[in-house]
Amino acid sequence: MAVTVQKIHFIAIGGSVMHNLAITLKQQGHTITGSDDEIYEPSLTELKKHGLLPAKEGWHPELLDTSYNAVILGMHAKKDNPELLKAQQLGLKIYSFPDFIYEHSKDKQRIVIAGSHGKTTITAMVMHVLNFHKRKFDYVAGAKVNGIENTVHLSDAPIIVIEGDEYLASALDPTPKFLRYQHHIGVISGIAWDHANVFPTEEEYVKQFDLFADQTPKGGMLIYCEQDPMNLMIAKKERSDVLSLPYKTHPHSEENHQFYLTNAKERYPIKVFGTHNLQNIGAAKEVLKRIGISAEMFFEAITSFEGAAGRLQKLKEVHSTAVYKDFAHAPSKVKATVKAMKELYPERELIACFELHTYSSLNKNYLPQYKDSLKLAQVPIVYFNPEKVKAKGFPEITEGDLRKAFACPSLQVFTDSAALRTFLKTQNLSNKNVLLMSSGNFGGLDLNVLASELI
Repeated sequence: MAVTVQKIHFIAIGGSVMHNLAITLKQQGHTITGSDDEIYEPSLTELKKHGLLPAKEGWHPELLDTSYNAVILGMHAKKDNPELLKAQQLGLKIYSFPDFIYEHSKDKQRIVIAGSHGKTTITAMVMHVLNFHKRKFDYVAGAKVNGIENTVHLSDAPIIVIEGDEYLASALDPTPKFLRYQHHIGVISGIAWDHANVFPTEEEYVKQFDLFADQTPKGGMLIYCEQDPMNLMIAKKERSDVLSLPYKTHPHSEENHQFYLTNAKERYPIKVFGTHNLQNIGAAKEVLKRIGISAEMFFEAITSFEGAAGRLQKLKEVHSTAVYKDFAHAPSKVKATVKAMKELYPERELIACFELHTYSSLNKNYLPQYKDSLKLAQVPIVYFNPEKVKAKGFPEITEGDLRKAFACPSLQVFTDSAALRTFLKTQNLSNKNVLLMSSGNFGGLDLNVLASELI
C-alpha cells in the first residue's frame, strides 16, 4: 500500500495509546512531532528509543505552522491547551485518537471490544490467536501482547481489532471512544459503573453501552456475556437485523494450580486462570469464530497465550508463596482478580493490596462501589496518597471511611509506601500469596524489586 507521507503533531504524546500510534506512524515514514506536560514510563523510554521524546516538557505552540497535515489531540489535553488553540487558529485538521483510527480503517471490518472489565484481555486473546495463525490484521490494544510489536498497528489488512474504551474521545469531543469506531462486530464483556468523573451516575454510564449496542449496523453482530445482568438487559433488546450472540464462562477444569479448557473429551492447558478469564476466553472464541477461526484452531493457539501485559502477572514464586501484580482498579476488576487468585490457590491465604489511584477511586462518594471486593482476602490492604485526594479537591478519606466502604472491619490502611513495604516484609509468607493491584505503582514502589524482597 502506497503511503502518502504526512507531517503530524501529537498533543499529549505521552498517553499509553497515543505514544504507540506516534511510533507506528513514524515507522510508516511519516514526520511525527509531539509534546506533553509530563511523560511517564513506559512511554518515556519508548518515545526516546524511537527518537520521538520531546526535547522539553510543556506545550510549545510555536512549533506548529501550516506545514502540518494533521494534529492528533490526546485525551488529557484541555480545551484551552495553547497548542490546540494555535492549531485551531492555523486551521489545521484536528483529530481525536479514535477519529484518526476510524479514518484509517473505514474500508476494513471493524471489531470493537468494549466492557467495564475484560476488554484488554479479550482484545489480546483475539490478537494472539490471529497472530498465531499468521492472519493479517490491524489492531489498537490497551496492553502489549507477547510476540506482537507495539499496541497499535495500521496497514492494508482487511480487519482491525480495537479495544473500545468508554472514556471520552477528547476535550473537543465528549463522546465515548468506542462510539467513534462504528463497529461491525461489537463485544460487551460486562458493565459496572466506572469513570465517575465523566459519568457521575451509574445510569449515565450504562447509557453509553446502550448507545454502543444500538450502533451495531444492519447485518452486524453484537457479542455479549450472558452472565452479566446489566449486559443482558442491554443486549436483549431484540433487533431482527442484528445477530445477537451470547457467550459465557468456557467449560474448564482445574488440577494442581493448572486450569484446562475442556471440549468434549479433550482438555487443553492454559496459562491464564480465574473465572473472569474463562469468560474472556468465551468471548474471544466467539469473535474469532465469526472471522474464520475454527474451534480446533482456537484451542491450538490459546494454550500459548500468556495474558496481556500487567494483567494477573506472576512476579515471583518460591515454594508455597507467589507474588502477583494486576492492573485492577475498578471495583468489578478488583473483585474478579481476588476471586481468581483464590480459585487457583484455594489452600493458600491471600494478602491483597489495592491502591486507590484513579479519579473515581479517590472520590469518597464512589468508594462504596468497592463493597466486598476484598472479602476473600485473609489480609486485605488499601494504600492511597492523601495528597492526591487533596489535589483533586475531594473530601479527606479516613481509615473509617475505607473500612465502611469496603465493608471490611479488618482492612489495613496505608498512606505511606515505605510503611506498606515494611509491613509486607514482616509478614510470614509461608503458604500465602501476595496480590498487588493498581493502575499506578504504590507511590513509586518497584514491584519486581518488592517481590524479590518478599520471597
